[in-house]
Amino acid sequence: MGKVEDMALLVEVVEAGGLSAAGRRLGLSPATMTARVKAIEQRYQTQLFHRSTRAIALTHAGEAFYHAALRVLEEVRYAESHLQQKEGVLAGSLRIAAPSDFGRQYLSPALLAFCRRHPQVRASLYLGERVEDLIARRLDMSVRFGNLPDSSLVVKRIRANRRVLVASAAYLDRAGAPSSPDDLHRHRCLALESRGVVMNEWRFIRREEQYAVRVEPAMVCDDGALLRQWALNGAGIAAKSWWDVKQDVEAGRLTEVLTDSFIGFSRLDDKNVGLQFVYPQRRLQPQQVTAFTRFFTDWLDTA
Repeated sequence: MGKVEDMALLVEVVEAGGLSAAGRRLGLSPATMTARVKAIEQRYQTQLFHRSTRAIALTHAGEAFYHAALRVLEEVRYAESHLQQKEGVLAGSLRIAAPSDFGRQYLSPALLAFCRRHPQVRASLYLGERVEDLIARRLDMSVRFGNLPDSSLVVKRIRANRRVLVASAAYLDRAGAPSSPDDLHRHRCLALESRGVVMNEWRFIRREEQYAVRVEPAMVCDDGALLRQWALNGAGIAAKSWWDVKQDVEAGRLTEVLTDSFIGFSRLDDKNVGLQFVYPQRRLQPQQVTAFTRFFTDWLDTA
């Protein structure tokens, strides 16, 4: 087997969580998988895995090889995509991750329209609230809310955005609107959970100084679209990004509260909170990625 095949096999073992599971994905027997891994280790004269009867884990050398393999396989995928392009025809894969609410409302319909225009593009859309590792997940791009810390990722702004607190008219008629952040303690607050952390430390600004109010959530979920639906159903006050609730607010289905003082629920939030595409670092982006970036930015003007 060649070196690229070696790398692909190692990545498959790591992502599947073991030799047997990787073998099932690849249609290979456990004995064949064991022999293949041993051959790779002999080729490089390095042990890549710690093995036990119950588990398999990367050695330090294996960890370094795994991350290098991810980068190499990403470049191979890009090269293959480039070869598939014909003059004037977009083709190849397009893998995107996004928060669930924004993905359902905006990315999904835009991606459908883009693929109708370019039927040879094979699109995959992964929705969720966790921040995905673009290289490990072999993603071409992701949409992220929030002001991002410095990183090696390439960032392109989509639109201006901010965090908002919203509730339905039915809830506000029943419970009243909070007149100050401290009033939230007597309200039903709806909070998002992300990576095991409940986002219930809501941040405000008063006389140019930030401060936090820790609310006791009445309901918690790990899906942004569900959180918005709870607010629409009158369950309480939800913290969201403006683009998630823009259409509901403009249609009168939801109402903003504490508009002048609410900042967000992250220490990186301020009055302007990013909405951006994020890409892995590459010399050149695949043509279908660049084309969809332009398409979506224009499409959003009509949403």
